[in-house]
Amino acid sequence: MTAQDCLFCKIVAGDIPSTIVYEDEKIIAIKDIQPVAPVHLLIMPRKHIISLNEVDEKDINLLGHIQLIAASLARENNIAANGYRLLCNNGAGGGQEVLHLHYHLLGGRNLEWPPG
Repeated sequence: MTAQDCLFCKIVAGDIPSTIVYEDEKIIAIKDIQPVAPVHLLIMPRKHIISLNEVDEKDINLLGHIQLIAASLARENNIAANGYRLLCNNGAGGGQEVLHLHYHLLGGRNLEWPPG
């Protein structure tokens, strides 16, 4: 998959409409179109990275930035106090459907364990 064919790259570029809840020079966060929780956001880098398998030391700041913004979004969406889940599906066996690194921020209901 190339960046030109990537659904999330098209969202980042503004070619596909989405409900953006946060964006900066490194990442974008949108509402999931098929939410599984009252709060279900997708947080993704603007840079096309297929999965966690492709990250290396040069991506440390980006990955840390995603974590900080996820916590901030949890507070803004009033799910921080009761708890939330931040997850990254990796590969087909891990449930990754779009081959662009992204995290799901889920909250607003009790989240069961194990998840799937």
